[in-house]
Amino acid sequence: MRNRSVADLMTPTAVAVQRGTSFKEIARLLDEYGITAVPVVDEEHRPVGVVSEADLLRRHTAKEGPSTAEAMMSSPVHTARPSWTANEAARLMERHHVKRLPVVDADGRLIGVLSRSDLLQLFLRRDRAIQEEIREDVVIRILGLSPAAVHIDVDEGRVTLSGTVTRKDLAPTLVRLCESVDGVVEVVDHLVLEPPRE
Repeated sequence: MRNRSVADLMTPTAVAVQRGTSFKEIARLLDEYGITAVPVVDEEHRPVGVVSEADLLRRHTAKEGPSTAEAMMSSPVHTARPSWTANEAARLMERHHVKRLPVVDADGRLIGVLSRSDLLQLFLRRDRAIQEEIREDVVIRILGLSPAAVHIDVDEGRVTLSGTVTRKDLAPTLVRLCESVDGVVEVVDHLVLEPPRE
């Protein structure tokens, strides 16, 4: 079972600005590239903040203080690593109430940006691909169960499990593993414990 990583989902960085970049230039870049925010980097291309459309609107409404990226940016910046799973990145976004994460390499240099819309790509996986991954990786390879014992139905990312299991602990384990498969929205457990043989 392979969960997609931040590197799989991120947009490689084509746009970043320096601390001194002006309001007007940032607005032009957001419009030109069809993006809603831009990372602010230092001289070594390490992220120091993010300027979003909301930051631009806030500055325009306040009409006070300098209108450079450094003055308008949200900081400190929360970053992700390319090797992280999508779940790790989503938890960081949720914890800090941010819509995007600059992605940095081992030296802390900007290599991409991961946005909420990038994460939503996970839920566009086809039901058949989800079903095959659960059958092959979870049921057969990880749990060593017969594929005939568990019926897997997937509809719009909603997984319904039915059939029989021989141990009480297998059903919750199977559900938990299914929930970790990319694209799964919900898991419904209709598994039945097989009565012990006398």
